[in-house]
Amino acid sequence: MKHLFVLDPIEQINPAKDSSAALMQATHRACIEVWICTPSDLQARGDKAWVVTSPIIPEPWIDVGVPQSKPLTDFSCIWMRKDPPVDEAFLYATHLLEVAERDGVVILNKPASLRAWNEKLGALRFSKLMAPTLVASRVVELADFAGSQGEVVVKPLGGKGGQGVIRVAKKAPGLEALLELMTDQERLPVMMQLFLPKVIEGDKRILLVDGEPLGAVNRRPRPGDFRSNLALGGQAEATKLSVREQQICNELAPALKDQGLFFVGIDVIGGMLSEINVTSPTGIREVERLMAIPLADQVISRLLARFA
Repeated sequence: MKHLFVLDPIEQINPAKDSSAALMQATHRACIEVWICTPSDLQARGDKAWVVTSPIIPEPWIDVGVPQSKPLTDFSCIWMRKDPPVDEAFLYATHLLEVAERDGVVILNKPASLRAWNEKLGALRFSKLMAPTLVASRVVELADFAGSQGEVVVKPLGGKGGQGVIRVAKKAPGLEALLELMTDQERLPVMMQLFLPKVIEGDKRILLVDGEPLGAVNRRPRPGDFRSNLALGGQAEATKLSVREQQICNELAPALKDQGLFFVGIDVIGGMLSEINVTSPTGIREVERLMAIPLADQVISRLLARFA
């Protein structure tokens, strides 16, 4: 059995922190061949998808073999783990992966769902679980919403890791000018949400595998910031799911399973759903370290059970 991981360049991956590294090492421990490529290595020859790919031994990190050209049907499973942004190159890669999917290859997560579930907008399917939210381009509507809520956060729809997320009060000087900048003069929509003060207590990352929560960590913002993303200095700590958080997971599970979203990371603040991360969810290493859970091995075990 062979698994292919579609990634950013391997030299950019920090094995001590990266969830993709954890998944590749768990795959190797399950006696499955691990191969890697970048999105630019994917290609189509007529109605068949191919790839220029290298075999790797990920433990100890890392032994990379000689690149080879292979049909994607040589792989029983392909993990699409390219980090955002979801740009043209990312979208074209999902279309090429769909060629292999039509030939019976399992793609995780499902290419069509990677396109359809923007990590901010996908959560709107469950808006009743979220804080009051507006997605818009028009400055007047955004400013009015900010005025009605008092204090809000504004998020670019294509951002990752908390980058570009700002917190503003309704009476902030220059609010309209700021919104003009963030919307690129009303060309691009942004997400505006009621600011949740409980974010100071943490933003919980919950990892769901085939719809079931298998691990979670709480991420506290660094002093002086409200963004809890680990890439921005947030601190991870051990946690357990509350009743409310389990209810959120239960509500999401049927849709995630139906849409082929096998490995997903959701963010919950003060009992409110914030985001549904489907492209390359992170958090495995933190769960394993803080919760003493062999999460990556559990993910691969669940996957192999599906094949069985």
